[in-house]
Amino acid sequence: MYIEYEVADRIATITLNRPEAANAQNTELLDELDAAWTRAAEDNDVSVIILRANGKHFSAGHDLRGGGPVPDKITLDFIIQHEAKRYLEYTLRWRNVPKPSIAAVQGRCISGGLLLCWPCDLIIAADDAQFSDPVVLMGIGGVEYHGHTWELGPRKAKEILFTGRAMTAEEVAGTGMVNKVVPRDQLDSETRALAEQIAKMPPFALRQAKRAVNQTLDVQGFYAAIQSVFDIHQTGHGNALSVGGWPVLVNLDEMKANIQ
Repeated sequence: MYIEYEVADRIATITLNRPEAANAQNTELLDELDAAWTRAAEDNDVSVIILRANGKHFSAGHDLRGGGPVPDKITLDFIIQHEAKRYLEYTLRWRNVPKPSIAAVQGRCISGGLLLCWPCDLIIAADDAQFSDPVVLMGIGGVEYHGHTWELGPRKAKEILFTGRAMTAEEVAGTGMVNKVVPRDQLDSETRALAEQIAKMPPFALRQAKRAVNQTLDVQGFYAAIQSVFDIHQTGHGNALSVGGWPVLVNLDEMKANIQ
């Protein structure tokens, strides 16, 4: 089991539990995570959802060592089907769960890790948290779910993509991506306190408030942009396949250095 799940005081806590791999996301982890989100969404005794992680890091992103069923010959069709389900459909579904959600992020949150915290309505970051998307090092223009421009603004989004550098919790708080930065040893307690405050609000009103904000973003083009940029991401895989492999790990050692 890669996911822990518990409910107390109308709060569901979903915990990534693969700390020995920096909570890197293999197929099983993502499928278990989606099941936990669905469970929380359908439970009438749950008003608020917390997403957190055990260990030093929130998530090192997709597990580059692979895992799960892979055909003898990798095709673009296989890649698109896999990523459309687990990196786009799942993420959008979590974003639209009609209950408030809070991500508690510590340590490294790399590439696919962003696909876990960005769907949450609020993000509380530990003061040691660092956020990055170094996927350009792999010959691809960014991770599958392009929240970058919406979360960071266009110029900061370009900077983090062009350089692959990590952004501190304080830096992303300045963009509005993170609601609050707290000492690492207070991350869980601060997140829980916020969840308890929200859980006291009328559930119907919370659903309507969330829907109002999400619908406003969608009217501004969020949903259409996410879908369009997912297709742009796939051109990166197509290019990788054409030059000899999937993915093109141009600077794997440098990417690994990000999670030490």
